[in-house]
Amino acid sequence: MSKGSEKASVKTGDVSAATHAHQVLGMRLKSLRLARRLSLRELAEATGTSASFISQLERGLTGASTASLNQMASALGVSVAMLFEESTAQNHGVLRRSERPSLPPSDGCRKMLLSRPPLGDMEVYVGELDIGGSTGPDRYTHGDAHEMLVVLRGVVEVSLGEARHVLEEGDSIEYTTSTPHRSENIGSGRAEVMWIIAPPTSVRAELDQYTAWKPLAAR
Repeated sequence: MSKGSEKASVKTGDVSAATHAHQVLGMRLKSLRLARRLSLRELAEATGTSASFISQLERGLTGASTASLNQMASALGVSVAMLFEESTAQNHGVLRRSERPSLPPSDGCRKMLLSRPPLGDMEVYVGELDIGGSTGPDRYTHGDAHEMLVVLRGVVEVSLGEARHVLEEGDSIEYTTSTPHRSENIGSGRAEVMWIIAPPTSVRAELDQYTAWKPLAAR
């Protein structure tokens, strides 16, 4: 192969790679925008761009600057890396109870991650709280997303700001993640809760801290 042919081949490969990257970005961007029920205009206003520019991005016809990507990721509540994640992997995988990624137990609470890539439009966690266990001594906030807590088992007191709510099995409560909140098991046995958050408020580095754990003793 001549040097000219080699250069042409490399150039063609570069173009193909760039085109593929634009297509991945476009599909991911559109998926995230629709999941958050945003119109082209609403996302454009949130990122200081235009609806036509967002439309071209979603169709894979153009790329975006680093600054624009950062603005879009922020508006969608994801990391920039998540904008380029391909959704070709199986998106209906089974997660066994014994395989749930978990954080080390703290304050009598074990927190496990249920939602996994490539489905990154929301976060779902399960928490197991020992008697008197809680999410920590203080109320906390994280981002400004929509959060729902569902009590799967036991009796849990949920503090929202200065208000306190006692929830029993099957009860649920909704609030914004910017509201200081805390959950505590006030029942006579182990409690189990589920948190659903949309859009996600955790960055990938935080999610990577979850690791497989050994199942607890039979209840």
